[in-house]
Amino acid sequence: MASRLDDLTQQRLDKLERIRNRGIDPYPRSYQRTHTSEEARELLRKNEEAGKSEPEVISIAGRIMAIRKMGKSSFADIQDGSGKIQLIFTGSVLEKEAEAELFKDLDIGDFIGVKGGLMRTRTGEPTVHVDEFALLSKSLLPLPEKYHGLQDVDARHRQRYLDLISNQEVKDTFRMRSRIIAAIRNYLSDKGFLEVETPVLQPSAGGALARPFITHHHSLDCDFYLRIALELHLKRLIIGGFDKVYELGRIFRNEGISIKHNPEFTMLESYQAYVDYRDVMDMLEDMVSSVIREISGDFKFNYGDNIIDFTPPWQRLDLRETILKYSSIDFMQFPDAVSLRNEMQKLDMEVDSNKDRGRLIDELLSTFVEPHLVQPTILYDYPLDMSPLAKKKPGYDNIVERFEAYVCGMELANAFSELNDPIDQRQRFVNQQRNRGKDEEQEVIDEDFLVAMAYGMPPTGGLGLGIDRLVMLLTNQQSIREVILFPQLREKE
Repeated sequence: MASRLDDLTQQRLDKLERIRNRGIDPYPRSYQRTHTSEEARELLRKNEEAGKSEPEVISIAGRIMAIRKMGKSSFADIQDGSGKIQLIFTGSVLEKEAEAELFKDLDIGDFIGVKGGLMRTRTGEPTVHVDEFALLSKSLLPLPEKYHGLQDVDARHRQRYLDLISNQEVKDTFRMRSRIIAAIRNYLSDKGFLEVETPVLQPSAGGALARPFITHHHSLDCDFYLRIALELHLKRLIIGGFDKVYELGRIFRNEGISIKHNPEFTMLESYQAYVDYRDVMDMLEDMVSSVIREISGDFKFNYGDNIIDFTPPWQRLDLRETILKYSSIDFMQFPDAVSLRNEMQKLDMEVDSNKDRGRLIDELLSTFVEPHLVQPTILYDYPLDMSPLAKKKPGYDNIVERFEAYVCGMELANAFSELNDPIDQRQRFVNQQRNRGKDEEQEVIDEDFLVAMAYGMPPTGGLGLGIDRLVMLLTNQQSIREVILFPQLREKE
């Protein structure tokens, strides 16, 4: 027995056949439009202000979102990339046999182009009085129910095209994302940074603690990794003589999926010669707060139930003191993984026996501290165990110059005074490899990077900023999937 969807699809296929039989191409190559719907509304407003009474003839195009028949006239709403506008079809066009037959075979979802006079109806609605029209694309599947749009979350993410057609606020979110990225690029360009591109396929996965995706290069007959960070190639460019570089690029980490994590995400990484992590703190505060003010007009905005204030300077807290405050554990008193694990178990924590000391400290941070970091906060001075690419803090053997920025319990940014001692860097990589055990998320040794460092790398401050999470904050979205156009999803059965 055929479903209702099958019946509706067949009806549209029948209409498509009738249209073809009348010698009409239902999928023409182009249509010459003079205005978008937004431009048409603005043109009407200006003409009214200028006192013009004669309707201006324009051509517009878009997808039919509604059709309403009212006596001898019919109304339709079409939607293009800038919004919607109303059309009115009257006897002047519908009394023509060919046009009338074509109009009968139009459906919601079809694309049409129209030419006619721009006017305002009695109810004040900007409208195009149609003199002629053309079918531009016949839709063979019905759109989601017009009054409720596409509501099913899984369907919205799997069929983002329907989500964008049905839900204007989703379009607004991704327009906002584009504006945020453009503002970041403009800020960095004004500061003298050079935007660059580095390889996505890499012979070794370095620059972060993460499990990589692996693929095979057939021509070279060897395995490559999708990059888990931008860091090591950008540092090569600092070594090569660029003083300020950045990349906005996709990162791939073969890890869990949650409302805060997607295996493929967008990261900004920037590197600047002759500065340290304190300088990068100041730059991060200035950049993010400047972008927020440019986008929203203020440093403050709503996120969930909170009003978030990005006015600089942000709160700055010592990591050791903050973990001690919220967990009662001073990690400096526990010099190895075994002693720290035993102390954590006293708090009834389930602790993975394969995690090293650095990962255990990170677990203390995520469990006890992150939920308290609602307003923009910088945590600084991390243990060496967590930061194999950061420079040691003067006077400390086990603390490095690293900070992370948090907002609403989410990590937003990560930064170092970059280690530039090639001998120390090699030894740290070797130590991590020795302690790796069963943990797949450990730094690997990139020999070419170590060779590059041996030629000399200036003092450098590096920054990583999560673009998706920044967009989440500025668009008040609780899930990262709402700010990624095509998030990874489990395959449907």
